[in-house]
Amino acid sequence: MKKSLVIAGCVGMLLASALFVAVMSMAAEDRIILKDTDLRIVAAGEAVYASNCASCHGANLEGQSNWRSPGSDGRLPAPPHDNTGHTWHHDGDTLFRLTKYGTGALIGDPEYASNMPIYDGVLTDNEIIAVLSYIKSTWPQEIRERHDEMEQDHPG
Repeated sequence: MKKSLVIAGCVGMLLASALFVAVMSMAAEDRIILKDTDLRIVAAGEAVYASNCASCHGANLEGQSNWRSPGSDGRLPAPPHDNTGHTWHHDGDTLFRLTKYGTGALIGDPEYASNMPIYDGVLTDNEIIAVLSYIKSTWPQEIRERHDEMEQDHPG
């Protein structure tokens, strides 16, 4: 009887371990991974950025002036995406969801007013990832490494 319980316990632990590995693998596959070292993706992202983002965030990712203070409409100006802004403080998944679905969806407030367009249905997922990869590719190496560490600490 004891031997059967031990075997059942071991089998249960093996099944639990296999399930854990399978779930973690699925989560890893669903993670947004920025490709800031892939020159082809970065170049594509730069083109998409120029067409869809630069008019607000600046051709050099500099953002709008006084981006931390609401404008006369009560909305925040477009922040910079260079190393002076806060973009690199967010993991790739957060940046992706913000770009695709908007700030209101990200924070759970559909009434949140923002000048940032929602790109769901405008850009493909791959185009959004390419833009974010381009942005990350422009950051100094130290900041890119810090962002990589954050991605490892928060895997989705």
